[in-house]
Amino acid sequence: MRVGIMQPYFFPYPGHFALISRCDDWYVFDLTQYTPKSWINRNRVLHPGGGPNWISVPLANSSIHIRIADARVQDVAGTARAMLGKLSHYRKRAPHCRAVEAIVAETFALPSGDESLVHLNLRGLTAVCQYLGLPFRPRICSELDLDLPAACGAGDWALEIASRVGATAYLNPISGRGLFDPSRFAARGIELQFVDPQPWHYAQGTGPAVPGLSILDALMWNDAASVAAAIRAAAVVVAAGPAQGSAAADGPPVASRCVACT
Repeated sequence: MRVGIMQPYFFPYPGHFALISRCDDWYVFDLTQYTPKSWINRNRVLHPGGGPNWISVPLANSSIHIRIADARVQDVAGTARAMLGKLSHYRKRAPHCRAVEAIVAETFALPSGDESLVHLNLRGLTAVCQYLGLPFRPRICSELDLDLPAACGAGDWALEIASRVGATAYLNPISGRGLFDPSRFAARGIELQFVDPQPWHYAQGTGPAVPGLSILDALMWNDAASVAAAIRAAAVVVAAGPAQGSAAADGPPVASRCVACT
């Protein structure tokens, strides 16, 4: 069983869904400190006039003194209206704007009284995966009895969670490979793997393309099949050998091999 473990981001970039698409189970890591003005409650789409345009979710209790699990949306209905109003400016430009508006509306249709940012972001991931036909089996860490250590280093949380849920492989974005020691995972019977999304450039109207935007931007300008194909093009690389230090952060994993490139 291959698992992915990531914080609950707000409509993250397409590479995040490349990771999701290769996992059997997905663990929403909401146990650590909330970071205001991070990708957890905001992201970007192309501005109608060019450049990035922020979309965000104001919180009622934004603070570094809360866990991600405790973050609450200030006004669910009001935020939905504001976001849909911002997206409406793309209707005459982006061919799939209406489909994106439907995804956003579904995301913000939280049950009455539910103001959890984690639940909101999870609904967003679910709606996008359903639209693209990607497998998605999420679990929320704060709602599980994982019996984790009181404190872990940045590279330890994934190992501890993967070990407790019975994973045989753990998949992480390749950009974070310097955090992990493959031998420590191997000692617990877990293969350390990295997803390497392939470069993907798409037309964004008539202006210059802006990379690294939210999945919503990709979905506005491309049909679902094209986006899904770009996501599935990511390669999965198996890491082997000693841990890599920060000096090797821009190089390939030590003694790595590609196991899935289609």
